[in-house]
Amino acid sequence: MLVDLLTEEKSIPIVGCALQFLTFCVFADSECLLLAVMAFDRYQAISNPLLYTVNMSSTVCSLLMAGVYLVATTDGLIHTTLAFRLCFCGSNEINHFFCDLPPLYLLSCSDIQVNELALFTVFGFIELSTISGVLVSYCYIILSVLKIRSAEGRFKAFSTCTSHLTTVAIFQGTMLFMYFRPSSSYSLDQDKMTSLFYTLVIPMLNPLIYSLRNTDVKEALQKLKMKMWF
Repeated sequence: MLVDLLTEEKSIPIVGCALQFLTFCVFADSECLLLAVMAFDRYQAISNPLLYTVNMSSTVCSLLMAGVYLVATTDGLIHTTLAFRLCFCGSNEINHFFCDLPPLYLLSCSDIQVNELALFTVFGFIELSTISGVLVSYCYIILSVLKIRSAEGRFKAFSTCTSHLTTVAIFQGTMLFMYFRPSSSYSLDQDKMTSLFYTLVIPMLNPLIYSLRNTDVKEALQKLKMKMWF
């Protein structure tokens, strides 16, 4: 997509379009699932700190990562196969920054009811399960934090979750708006800006959001601030 934005000849073969969408779908799904895994990881760190290295061993982490990419790849293959079995007999101009389902469906002259049903059920299940996993994990986290007697300890425990909650709210919010709003409010221009936000802006913000919790980064920013002041 970045190459396409910078080149004058903005064209892509249908195989490249399918591969681009498959890659996008796999990594978007894996992002959703990883946010739920991270919520579970924080629950283990706050609720069972002494057993954290046992409960979240390298084997467990490897299995979780394998499960995340297995589900994401399966979902991506389902949507890609269904999308590119359609007939595109009209315009071949995709009114979007990259190959995504809504603009592709607009170019199709086939019945897309099966595709829309698959999108709603499969991707909807992934969204529902990940959001539920995050909410359940944080319910247990809140209960565990409330048991901490010192106010400083409670603040420290809650502060470790702020970066993750920020990412969840931004990413999941835009994804839900993009794919699960009523068709009557559909707008291609609005979709283009929304998709640009969660494909480029959020990934650029993620390192900043997470690293602000890092002590070394905060100390470096403080030193830079002092140098600029003097």
